[in-house]
Amino acid sequence: MKSKLLVLLLAISLVANAYFVMFEEQPSFEEGQLREMQTRISSLEAENKKLKMQINQENKLLQSFENGSQICPAGIEGFAILQGPAVFQKVELERAGPFIQRSVSEEGALLNISVEIRPGKGRVLVQTTPLMGVVFQDAANTAVSVAENKTGRQMSSSDIIFSITAPGETPGVDGPSAGALMTLLTISAINNAELNKSITLTGTIDDEGNIGQIGGVLEKAQASKAGGKTLFLIPRENSELVTYQRIERKLGGFTVIEQEPKAVDAKKYIEKEVGINVEYVDTIDDVLKYEKINV
Repeated sequence: MKSKLLVLLLAISLVANAYFVMFEEQPSFEEGQLREMQTRISSLEAENKKLKMQINQENKLLQSFENGSQICPAGIEGFAILQGPAVFQKVELERAGPFIQRSVSEEGALLNISVEIRPGKGRVLVQTTPLMGVVFQDAANTAVSVAENKTGRQMSSSDIIFSITAPGETPGVDGPSAGALMTLLTISAINNAELNKSITLTGTIDDEGNIGQIGGVLEKAQASKAGGKTLFLIPRENSELVTYQRIERKLGGFTVIEQEPKAVDAKKYIEKEVGINVEYVDTIDDVLKYEKINV
């Protein structure tokens, strides 16, 4: 009895399966095509949206050129050169009997500093003789940044190459004191403006275009005068110059010689003792007032 029941149930199951296979609704060929078309439409809409965004960006760029914008994807080209003062240490060895004395003094020298701008990848490069240090490279980067802000020109499609050479055997120097001069050179090269070769300057530069204090201002003034310069621009922070007066004192049977420091106005002292005109500057805007003036 049980076996007959199982056979009956199996037969019912087979009939039911056959029914579902034969009569279950299958997706038609038209529905498959519709889904494929919907997928393609979605893809085309996304691509169309992307193209519209790209066209809008290009239209804005084109409009900026038509409105006289200074932003230019093409590389800027230019060149400028000017002599700048630097201070280096001079070491001399003197023999005194069995001993060797080492004396160190500071001397000034004029360096030939130039900048060349040509189409490139926005690199700031420095080639120097004598060798310069990392601080000099930092000053070059800041100079370019300030020049971009002042001129409104972007240098992302140009390479800026600073070249520094010194006549004779000048030892390697380093420091940020050429920052203001390099900024002036870069602005001049961007604007294709010729600089007045009778001037020179010294001073650091910061991101805001402010010119800061440097060392060796007297030695730099002497080098500038010896190099034929007639105007020397220095930071206002260097307006106080410390000089030393020789003082002799009698103590018993001995004469004591001392060097007494005295603060003087740098402009007045240099103009009188060195013989070169001096002007104080606070910012790169102050420097630009003198770039074309013959003194």
